[in-house]
Order: sequence, then C-alpha cells, then structure tokens
Amino acid sequence: MRAGSNDKWLEVHGDTHFSHFYSNYGMAVQKRFFGHFLKGEDNGWDREPRVQLNVRHPGEKFVLRGESEWPLARTNWTKFYLDPSNGSLGTAQPRGDASLTYETTGDGLMFMSAPLKEEMEFTGPIAARLFLSSETTDADVFLALRVYDRQGTEVSFIGSNDPRTPVALGWLRASHRKLDPKRSLPYRPWHTHDELQPLKPGVPVELEVEVWPTSIVIPAGYRFALNVRGRDYEYDGDFVTLPFSPAKFYGVGPFTHTNPVDRPPEIFGRRNTLHFAAGKQPYVLLPHIPAK
Repeated sequence: MRAGSNDKWLEVHGDTHFSHFYSNYGMAVQKRFFGHFLKGEDNGWDREPRVQLNVRHPGEKFVLRGESEWPLARTNWTKFYLDPSNGSLGTAQPRGDASLTYETTGDGLMFMSAPLKEEMEFTGPIAARLFLSSETTDADVFLALRVYDRQGTEVSFIGSNDPRTPVALGWLRASHRKLDPKRSLPYRPWHTHDELQPLKPGVPVELEVEVWPTSIVIPAGYRFALNVRGRDYEYDGDFVTLPFSPAKFYGVGPFTHTNPVDRPPEIFGRRNTLHFAAGKQPYVLLPHIPAK
C-alpha cells in the first residue's frame, strides 16, 4: 500500500507463513519475478495481474484469481450490526439502548449471522466500531471473525502460525484508541500509539478496531460470526502440539497475550461492557465481493 515503486505486485495465499516460499507454486512465482527484473527474461511478468489472489474456500480449497488493485474496486463495503437482543449479526440497525457485560477471562460475546441463502465472498480489509466501557482504567479487545458449517461446527483454517485459526483476528488496547485522521480509512483505522488515553470506569468510549484482511468464500447454509472477547481466541476444541514447538496451540500459535506484566489481572481481568444506543450501534465492516 505504501511501497514507493510503481513496479509492485501483491500475492495473497493461505497455509503457513513460510510454506509457499518453498512450494512449487511459490518458487515459480519468485523465479518469474526475479528472472524478469534481474535477468531481463521476457517471461510475461510485465503482463502479470497486479494482485494475485488465492481465494479461500472451506476445506483449504483455493481458487487462483487475478485482480488489478487492492482493495478491490468493486468491493461492496457492508456494515453488519451487532444486535444485543438476540445475538445476531445483520445489515439492519438495532433500535433502542442496551448494554451487554462480559467477563474478560471468558469467551466473550458472540454475534452470528443467519444461515446464508447463497454463498458470499469477503475479500479485503476489515474494521469494527465498538462502544465499550470497563470496570477499570483500560481494556483489551480481541475480535475473531468465525465461520460455522450447517451443523454448527466451527470451520478452522491453516493460519500463518497455527493449524486451526478463524477467518480473521483483530486487537486493540482501549487506551491506544487515538486515531490519525489523515491516514485512517473507513476500512483501516490508523492508530498513532503516541498517547495513552485511560478509561473512566463505567464510561463508554468509541473504539475503531482494525481486523486483518482476508479472502474467504462462505458457502450457502453456513453462518459467520463476530466474537468480542477479553482474551485470545481459542478454537472450539482441544489444543494441538506441533513437532517444532513444545507450546500448546489453541488458535493463535505461540503469540499469546498472557503476560501478567503487560496485562495485570487487576486491570485486564475484570469485566467489559458493550454499549448500544441510537447513532452508536456497534458494527463490523466487511468487504463483500459481489458475484460477477
């Protein structure tokens, strides 16, 4: 997004953070790029689409697709509102005031869509707007965009550093909520991290939370959900272990947020409250890609 060169391409793939550096697919892409720029080979790289997506489907199925820009110009940015009355996630704004309180040491709040009538693709950056208060002077917000099959079982994916990840994850410490208005975009809040803004216990603040970009096609009959948490995401099931690490993997790999020095329990181990009011309804902004 900010690289200075005009000669730049974006390739997006699944699996771990290192596997496609060494796969036949990944090696072929790299050899064509370096062959063109370092060896002057006329191998067609100058006609390569500027964006090369491996669009993900459940079951670790990928469909290769070329695009011209990022985010995609045809993106239908869609707000899905969190409904406190029934825990649903939909395009209609809830009415009235409400609040939902959750233990930060538990699984938080889940807001789930209705079963999809037809398959739906989300490809691009994601952002959420929340109105949150804490019992203390700070709060850590963990967001997980999750997918569930027709039987209600969570669908996980091979992530960059964990074999069972959700669609996308986002984090924000409430005291770091200050935004750079010149760099922020509706789908990508830009936090300055140059000033601490402590909370007043019980007083809600507005949070713009960045969630990692993704590319996923969700089949008809499946549901997607936004999980608002006070601790790391954990897959619906037991942990796994990997040969190269003694750590137990629950869904975020070895990069957990459990250090009591960074997250003292007297501050981050209490309760948070999500607030709903007219003109202040929490939502997640998703990059819906219409079917061609």
